[in-house]
Amino acid sequence: MNDQGVNVESRWRLDRIVAELRKSRDVLHNIRQDGPIRRAPSREALETIVDGLVEAIFPRHYGRSDLDTENIDYFVGNALNIALNGLFEQVHRGSLFVSDGPASDQALQDAIELTRTFASTLPETRGVLVSDLRAAFVGDPAATSFPEILIGYPGMTAIIHHRIAHVLYRLGARLVARLIAEIAHTKTGIDIHPGADIGPSFFIDHGTGVVIGETTVIGERVRIYQAVTLGARHFPTDNEGNIVKGAARHPVVEDDVIIYAGATILGRIVIGQGSTIGGNVWLTEDVPPNSFVTQATVRSKAGPR
Repeated sequence: MNDQGVNVESRWRLDRIVAELRKSRDVLHNIRQDGPIRRAPSREALETIVDGLVEAIFPRHYGRSDLDTENIDYFVGNALNIALNGLFEQVHRGSLFVSDGPASDQALQDAIELTRTFASTLPETRGVLVSDLRAAFVGDPAATSFPEILIGYPGMTAIIHHRIAHVLYRLGARLVARLIAEIAHTKTGIDIHPGADIGPSFFIDHGTGVVIGETTVIGERVRIYQAVTLGARHFPTDNEGNIVKGAARHPVVEDDVIIYAGATILGRIVIGQGSTIGGNVWLTEDVPPNSFVTQATVRSKAGPR
């Protein structure tokens, strides 16, 4: 009862609403199969984990400025230990959350092995990220230093998250990878599916509104600008009309391509090596190598064909 003598639960008719929600959940609109209730991976925990991984990868930029040769390895080791223990827990949660089977010792061992394999890729991942960093420095005349790009460029933040998420995606931790991608999307406005295969020396300038789909393949030394979409034109279906999951439906962008702001490139088409795609172009057909594409024309950089 409140001060006016009204039963608060009666005021909102909670008994009826709770019963109807149960009916929706269990009967009318059930979206989970029967099985044990599992905790989903935590976005908040994953954000902390990614922060720890980035501190270990770039300790003097994202970690502590007072690190020196005497203590930097201790800092990196401690940061990695904390981050990887947390990642293991989230990977395990993710595998259980999407499974209808009972929890098992094998699932726990699989999560440990996956996390161990992921950890072994971190030196390689750092090398690719440094190539992305150099591409941003070379490609942006406004860039004055590597630290400015690392801690201040949304495109760099997005690609750091993507490099981490993509490894996890390939290893099978797809729910965790997708959540890491969404953390970057929230922070930067750049939406890269963790399945997208992106080569080294990749630079996203400005970045807001960029969308890169799951089966996109991007070669080396590619540069794109804000509001670029690398998307699907249509979705293949099976004989019963159901969408075929995982089918290749996004563009292939070959090496040394530049895609300017607002371009929309759809379907499993190939943008040939060395091409330049102008702003606001809509593309649904292959582009030959070394082409220059404006809104309604395609021509070779070497002149008329």
